[in-house]
Amino acid sequence: MLYTSTRDNSIRVSAAQAIAQGISEEGGLFVPVELPHFDIDKISSMTTMSYIDRAKTVLKEFLTDFSEEELDYCVSGAYAAEKFSSPQIAPTVNVDGNKNILELWHGPTCAFKDMALQLLPYLMTVSAKKTADGKTIVILVATSGDTGKAALEGFKNVDHTKILVFYPVDGVSPMQKLQMTTQEGDNVAVCAINGNFDDAQSAVKSIFTNAEIKDELAKKNMMFSSANSINWGRLVPQIVYYFSTYCDLINMGKIKAGDKINVVVPTGNFGNILAGYYAKKMGLPIKTLVCASNSNNVLTDFLKTGTYDKNRKFYTTTSPSMDILISSNLERLLYHMSDGDDKLIRDLMNKLSTDGKYTVSDELIAKIQKEFDAGFTAEQNVDDTIKYHFDKYHYLCDTHTAVAVKVYDEYVKATGDDIPTVIDSTASPYKFSASVLNAVLAGKAPKLDEFAMVDELHKVTGADVPKPLASLKDKSVRFKDVCNKEDMSQMVFKLLDL
Repeated sequence: MLYTSTRDNSIRVSAAQAIAQGISEEGGLFVPVELPHFDIDKISSMTTMSYIDRAKTVLKEFLTDFSEEELDYCVSGAYAAEKFSSPQIAPTVNVDGNKNILELWHGPTCAFKDMALQLLPYLMTVSAKKTADGKTIVILVATSGDTGKAALEGFKNVDHTKILVFYPVDGVSPMQKLQMTTQEGDNVAVCAINGNFDDAQSAVKSIFTNAEIKDELAKKNMMFSSANSINWGRLVPQIVYYFSTYCDLINMGKIKAGDKINVVVPTGNFGNILAGYYAKKMGLPIKTLVCASNSNNVLTDFLKTGTYDKNRKFYTTTSPSMDILISSNLERLLYHMSDGDDKLIRDLMNKLSTDGKYTVSDELIAKIQKEFDAGFTAEQNVDDTIKYHFDKYHYLCDTHTAVAVKVYDEYVKATGDDIPTVIDSTASPYKFSASVLNAVLAGKAPKLDEFAMVDELHKVTGADVPKPLASLKDKSVRFKDVCNKEDMSQMVFKLLDL
């Protein structure tokens, strides 16, 4: 399996090279040259497997330069039972009829990013040994909340790595901020920025491709890589759980092998739903991928019209991991859907950089619309959805999951397409306890501090409080730096002591 770049399709690198490097030299994203195919018999054979074995079955097709022993080391280490609060790792829960929730938040940071970021440090370590000649890898991360903590937890004290995380100072929940600023580990650093996630992500991308900064790192035997979903090693583990949930639905008697399902994903940077697209292209029987957005509905508009326009009001919402106007992984989808037209991708990304917008051809958007549907929902609907599902089904979902559930309900109403459906649940409700409690209590939540709010949500709902969040109460804050987006390069040098 070889990988190429979305902006230069003459490039060919191994999986290890793509993972260690993170992003291609000219700024493109690595993608597989071709996808493996799973027929329905192969998928059926996975129904009796553990999550670890399902992961190995999928990943070995993409990581062909990893030995069987290396792959086993990576996957078994990432998904060890003691790291996850569910023995199924990513359980599928039926809520009502054909509505099924894929719970992706049972890992150590209580967010779906753990599904990839528990594995990425193992993949990175093995890849670096193969390609990086003993260099220290500096993981540079922009986060809208969940990626930061999951990456910090995954990479803490991993040999020959350092990790620097930047987050928008007012763009994460109090619990997310506390998770990051109290992070333990000798090789970690965290800094807030005055700006939003897109500011942080754009600055990180420019630092990656800055020759002067890379030269300074090289003098210290260091190189950059990424833990954001621009890194293929972050994206490929996410393909696994779509195969896994399909197997679970078969085991639950909700579908028979070969039946089609729909998948609904609360979407920010487009990586999670893109992994579902890869699973579909590999042979998983997915009919429609529904992209769910909050008030920052740039993706909904693109998928409906073919015009991507980030020149719009930015909303800070109760689902902050989706407060994104530049969805990086859409570049990968455009590359695949345009049959690998790297010139087109360069042109579109240049327009996005200079004008903040681009429009694709009618033919290209029509092709995309055959695979994807999209919808968005406003803040008030999020609260109503959380309350309705708790009151009716005693199922408590977080704000991001509620966005997806509401968009799904509206999709069914509009189309009548109510075949068995998987809705990605991306975070524990306790990561957003103030918003979730306020929704459950119909806007009448008491004014409490973060941990009193957690206790109150538990008292009102009876839902278990995840241990990793409860344990934050006694941790001291380690990281208090704040910088402007234009000063992030200098902050990188400061945090690395260069």
